[in-house]
Amino acid sequence: MSSGIIFFGTPEFAVPSLKALISRGEKILLVVTQPDKPKGRGKNLQAPEIKKVALQYELPLCQPEKIKDDNFIKKLKSLNPEFAIVVAYGKILPKEILEIPKHGCINLHASLLPKYRGAAPIQWALINGEKITGVTTMIIDEGLDTGPILLQKEISINDEDNAETLSEKLSVVGAELIIETIDKMRKGIITPKPQTGEITYAPQLKKDDGKINWNNSAKKIFNLVRGTYPWPCAYSFLKDERVKIIKTEVLEGNAAPGLIIKAKNELIVGTQEGLLRILLIQPEGKKIMTAKEFISGRKINEGMDSFS
Repeated sequence: MSSGIIFFGTPEFAVPSLKALISRGEKILLVVTQPDKPKGRGKNLQAPEIKKVALQYELPLCQPEKIKDDNFIKKLKSLNPEFAIVVAYGKILPKEILEIPKHGCINLHASLLPKYRGAAPIQWALINGEKITGVTTMIIDEGLDTGPILLQKEISINDEDNAETLSEKLSVVGAELIIETIDKMRKGIITPKPQTGEITYAPQLKKDDGKINWNNSAKKIFNLVRGTYPWPCAYSFLKDERVKIIKTEVLEGNAAPGLIIKAKNELIVGTQEGLLRILLIQPEGKKIMTAKEFISGRKINEGMDSFS
């Protein structure tokens, strides 16, 4: 008889789901996460957030280099799991693994599928100015986030949200949805439904996706700044200095795209439509600072200097 759960997950987003399973007494047969990776300037090996949780709770842990490794797959089969729960694991599971759990592999995806299939649904929902997003539990099939839907939960996006804060909110709502999904599947009161509606995609962000085009509207740039924080961050150049734009707000008014029209105590820049007030900014190699702090160390000519 199958019992227990295999949990696949890697980043901070997956932590509330694993902790929710642990706190309600689910039997965690194995935690599977990505190998430690070099990070930072020193390129020191850093453990995934899920590994830290597994070690904290003394759970069985595996970090396979290759997901299709025969010995790894044999290990999973020997555990005879009831469920496999997948939350931001970061690798596509092959058919041999999908067929192992009694109730299949259940994925938590940070969008209202079929919108925003792919690796960066939270970021692209913000970049595109969505007002509503949510989480979906689904049965994984061999496609990219194409499997039948189990449950969904909506949440509102507010103007103060960025990819970091929205991820935190969705990870908590998602953990609750995982528990609800498992309970309803055990009771046989949940029917997987094919995905219907408009299909959109959310590909992995690249560093260049953060480059600000001042010929866009202030609202579009505002959304880019929110959606790309904390990575890769929106950025621009001022007098050949690369700066990250961390937080902004939209103002009414007109000025040439990129032109700095105010640089005393505050920083206001023109766009194709509307003005953008820069609230937080980060010069290359420095800490995040207010616009006032940034201005105080530089000579900026209002109405002449521009971001590019």
